[in-house]
Amino acid sequence: MNEPRILLLGAGGQVGAALQSRLAALGQLTAHDRTSCDLGDLDRLREAVRAARPDLIVNAAAYTAVDKAETETALCERINADAPRILAEEARATGAWLIHYSTDYVFDGTKPTAYTEDDATAPLNVYGRTKLAGDRAITDTATDFTILRVSWVYGVRGRNFANTILRLAAEKSELRIVADQFGAPTSADLIADTTAGIVRQHIFTKDPAKAAAARGLFNLAPAGRATWHSYALALVREARRQGWPLKLSEENILPIPAAQYPTPAKRPQNSMLDTGKIRRLLGHDLPDWQQPLKDFIAHSHPA
Repeated sequence: MNEPRILLLGAGGQVGAALQSRLAALGQLTAHDRTSCDLGDLDRLREAVRAARPDLIVNAAAYTAVDKAETETALCERINADAPRILAEEARATGAWLIHYSTDYVFDGTKPTAYTEDDATAPLNVYGRTKLAGDRAITDTATDFTILRVSWVYGVRGRNFANTILRLAAEKSELRIVADQFGAPTSADLIADTTAGIVRQHIFTKDPAKAAAARGLFNLAPAGRATWHSYALALVREARRQGWPLKLSEENILPIPAAQYPTPAKRPQNSMLDTGKIRRLLGHDLPDWQQPLKDFIAHSHPA
């Protein structure tokens, strides 16, 4: 029996890099990064999909420069909204399954409790609006798809809050970090492991009921809750425990309100995601957010 063909887009990013080895173990993998298939080039994207003839498309590529998106609106829309629509069209035409990643930024963050998949969306910025448009393009167009909505993503590769804090902790003796926005820091490895589990147990199966259960939108986040400030504290505390040479001490990580750290793009105050639906699909609970963080630091490199 022939191996299923898998097309991975965004292989050079933090989630894409974590996905590569997991997906390669499940089928014949074709992986593109930005240099070989930039999602801003929509014609090239169609060509790449048709050349791969995939049974599964995994789109880990996105425009994620949230503040820059406020002025690069057209490019952000092309990558986050138009490209997913093309992927959905190609997937439907060939019978491929499409896996795509969404964001907590589709919400305005005013809800007092965790957001469910069915809650009303109201993005506060260009990035959130374009990601929501991509989600809708997929749900309106694709036949077989899984959208995983994630938040506060970090990984060894790429620019993210965790890598920034670890770098600054080696350079600075004091940091001021926002303490009135909250969510659950989500590791790229958790996202990749969950994705591979869904592919293995539901998508690459001859059981139609199992495949049907994986169709749709799912929130994915670890257990627990953090602020950016408590997240930074945990990063520095764990890095120090693992022997990193840091200049910054925990008592000099100072909490501030978001109002004292203005940014071009407005952020939601509450980024908590209710994960009951995906936990039922997986058949197990998700780890506390601090557990993957220890592995992340162990596999990173001290500044």
